[in-house]
Amino acid sequence: MAVSVVMPALELAQETGKVLVWIKKEGDKVVKGEPLLEIETDKVSFELEAQADGILAGVRSREGDVVPVGQIIAWLVAPGELPPVESDGASRGMAEQARPMTTASAPAAAAAAASALPAVARGPRISPKARRIAEEKGVDIAKIQGTGPDGQITGEDVLKAAETPVAAPAAAESLSAIARLMAERTTQSWTTVPHFFLARDVDAAALNAAREQLGRDKFTHTDFLIALVARVLLDHPKMNASWTGSAIRLNPAVNISLAIAVPEGVVGAVIPNAATIAIGEIATQRKDLAERAKAGRLRPTDITGGTFTISNLGMYGIDAFSAIITSPQAAVLAVGRITDRVVAVNGQPAVRPVMTITLSSDHRVVDGAQAASFLNDLAGALENTGSYQKL
Repeated sequence: MAVSVVMPALELAQETGKVLVWIKKEGDKVVKGEPLLEIETDKVSFELEAQADGILAGVRSREGDVVPVGQIIAWLVAPGELPPVESDGASRGMAEQARPMTTASAPAAAAAAASALPAVARGPRISPKARRIAEEKGVDIAKIQGTGPDGQITGEDVLKAAETPVAAPAAAESLSAIARLMAERTTQSWTTVPHFFLARDVDAAALNAAREQLGRDKFTHTDFLIALVARVLLDHPKMNASWTGSAIRLNPAVNISLAIAVPEGVVGAVIPNAATIAIGEIATQRKDLAERAKAGRLRPTDITGGTFTISNLGMYGIDAFSAIITSPQAAVLAVGRITDRVVAVNGQPAVRPVMTITLSSDHRVVDGAQAASFLNDLAGALENTGSYQKL
């Protein structure tokens, strides 16, 4: 029985995906779990794996094609089997059960496949490794003459092109996929979500002490923030909820999305079930996500399922800021730097390490009192030495 290869949907707002390169060629034998092709969405590029054993056949989308989510792009068939003939409706949405074809129907299949292909290839053939090198070096692959099989661009071709002087880029430059998506989504969220903001100054002495005790080289302030925010959210389920468009959905797990700066903009990498894992595991996952995000190697599962976002700009010397909510989440916490300030302690002036946290909330999901209660409990946890001993 033939198995369809479908353009996957990795996020709520995704409508299309771009075929970057076919790792397997038509007619190749494929084992379940092997990468078939590399696909690019607005956030990440990734390798789509085979869902079954078989022979790759009936490839409908070529490298460079932008394909609607849910559309069939190829088939995996048994030896001697031909890919099904698909109607326009069958090529979209969930793929239907495929019917083996007889030899007599081969001409019709060939004609259907030929009509589905573009008249001219929309981009140069390039290996995934070479594409990543080109992105890192800022090399325009359209200007490279490939020396690999069938003119494919290799990593050596990219490195050679990177050594060749090029003219200065034009003043105006088009947005990358990530930057464009960030612009679209922040605009959509800011104009459709009724934001309100609450700010709180927090004594960070206990936070600093916990990091010193457990090891400054092993943990960052962000690791402790993720752990404590996740645990406080268990007592405030509406802060961990989502707006579905007409109702509030209480999420069963606390999945903290951490805003990470990358060369093209910002991505939200997710630490799932953050309320139930130890601080050491949070630190390990956070470090791994940050490294892969900056290298452009995030997987689809790394950026989906977030229920609450933390954005920390303290390392950039920012005292305080307000962040825009990542819809459909209900809130985002903006964290500023820790700095010494003169404050009143028992009626006397004293110098204390202070951090400002600002909560942005969706007024359709929570009201001011509910958000204030969460922020108050979070501040209490951050200032209480006992909170860190439970992590």
